[in-house]
Amino acid sequence: MCQHQTQCPSADSADRESAHLVAHHPEQGWSLLCNGVVLFEDTGELLPDGRAIAPHRPLAGQVMTAA
Repeated sequence: MCQHQTQCPSADSADRESAHLVAHHPEQGWSLLCNGVVLFEDTGELLPDGRAIAPHRPLAGQVMTAA
């Protein structure tokens, strides 16, 4: 599906969320990535094969730091 050089990560890859945006609908709360993943603003995902990935954003008050 991806036509980028180098290709974006597949929908089965752990880094699938780093694929390029194809469509972005913030008013509806979702975006489509070039690997076929629908990414929701609550960080949930719908994979092209129909599997759903539960939201996985950090808990409120949890601070993320770079290594």
